[in-house]
Amino acid sequence: MIKRFRSLPLRSRLALLVAAAVAFAVAAVSVTCWFIVQGKLYDQLDSELKKATVLTDPKQRGQIQEALSTCTQTPRQNGFGTTTYSQVVTADGTVCLFTNSAGEIKVTDADQKVVEQAQSGKGILRDGTDEDGKALRVLTVYLPLTDRITQTPADAALIAAVPLENTRSTLNDLALLLLLVSGIGVIGAGAAGLAVARAGLRPVDKLTEAVEHVARTEDLGIRIPVDDDSEDEIARLSHSFNSMTSSLASSRELQQQLIADAGHELRTPLTSLRTNIELLTRSEETGRPLPEADRKALLASVKAQMTELAALIGDLQELSRPDTGHHTGRTQIVAWQEAVESALRRARLRGPELTITADVQPWYVRAEPAALERAVVNILDNAVKFSPEGGTVEVRLADGTLTVRDHGPGITAAELPHVFDRFWRSESARSLPGSGLGLSIVARTVQQAGGEVTLAPAPEGTGTGTVATIRLPGAPVPPPESPDGGRD
Repeated sequence: MIKRFRSLPLRSRLALLVAAAVAFAVAAVSVTCWFIVQGKLYDQLDSELKKATVLTDPKQRGQIQEALSTCTQTPRQNGFGTTTYSQVVTADGTVCLFTNSAGEIKVTDADQKVVEQAQSGKGILRDGTDEDGKALRVLTVYLPLTDRITQTPADAALIAAVPLENTRSTLNDLALLLLLVSGIGVIGAGAAGLAVARAGLRPVDKLTEAVEHVARTEDLGIRIPVDDDSEDEIARLSHSFNSMTSSLASSRELQQQLIADAGHELRTPLTSLRTNIELLTRSEETGRPLPEADRKALLASVKAQMTELAALIGDLQELSRPDTGHHTGRTQIVAWQEAVESALRRARLRGPELTITADVQPWYVRAEPAALERAVVNILDNAVKFSPEGGTVEVRLADGTLTVRDHGPGITAAELPHVFDRFWRSESARSLPGSGLGLSIVARTVQQAGGEVTLAPAPEGTGTGTVATIRLPGAPVPPPESPDGGRD
């Protein structure tokens, strides 16, 4: 049953759930109403019976004495057609009817117990029948009497009853009416639930059509119109879908741009490499070897092109990693000063003719160690690459801010907005080795670590050059290692 329910369309399930909820509520209200009306009607009958059994009423006592003196089991109704039943039951089970009783009430064990217990009180109320089987509401009360002959106490019970036919007919009519109203309410609720489900799920239908369109055509430019003032769940879902398609479109555009730029950048070293290898091959095939100096230069060029190609492929692999913010699986607390010192050693090997000064103070950050060191290496490589021979590179790390200052040609104001773009290279760098991906990798790594990176011309009055600045938030200092290799 549950499986079949789940297989229904969502709007049908909503309509059924609404109808079921309304049916439950209407049923609960109807049953409660029926029982309340039943209680009121029975209370009214009970009140009438209690009034008919007031033992202090002289008229009532006279009727009791008359019933006991005649003690007949045949009612002698008057011409008004009374519907009230009244009789006296003695301790030996003898029934004596009132002269105006509508008939004889069947005596039960409960009535006899009232006589046997001989206790005055409110009596007992019950449902009973007369000799013809007609339903009655019966009240039995203890009746203390005195035997006329022996003048000793004699126990008896006064039993009064009224018919339940009209009351039950009223309750049956009410039950039928409530059942009819409940059925109409449930059908109406089901229709209303279906209409509400259709109206409420109309935006979901549009969203479904949009998703199917994207899956069918791969068109990520589709957008779902959303009311800016609406803040319901459907509007949030539509906003999320639009944001998702926009991000996917942007990601695809960046991917296509990366592929196009990578193809363009790979073409140059591959073309040069193929040309050099073809020249070497042709010289071997023709039996005319190249001069030794030309051969060494050619092999050196091949080696340089392969190195450049390997570096470019490494940069592309780095950029191809998904950018999902903080890589919690690879990040850890890193001593940034150690990464900077390691990068400085590599930079001094690449620029032995330069003077690299360093003022490095301890600072701990949360980042990926290898990526952070590579970012610092890229910054220092740029400074070494653009510094004039014999120039100076100034490096300083203090309070979470790393600054690298070179004295090269600097960056123009027109070039600053593009320095972190992939494959972008300034006019002065076109003739230098590199892929144009270094600063893109730096920006990505710094952003993943929650920091920021900027490049700016050297301050006025301090000469030419560029100042690269990286700011990273601090992290708790890790506890020192104990002598046995563990943590204190």
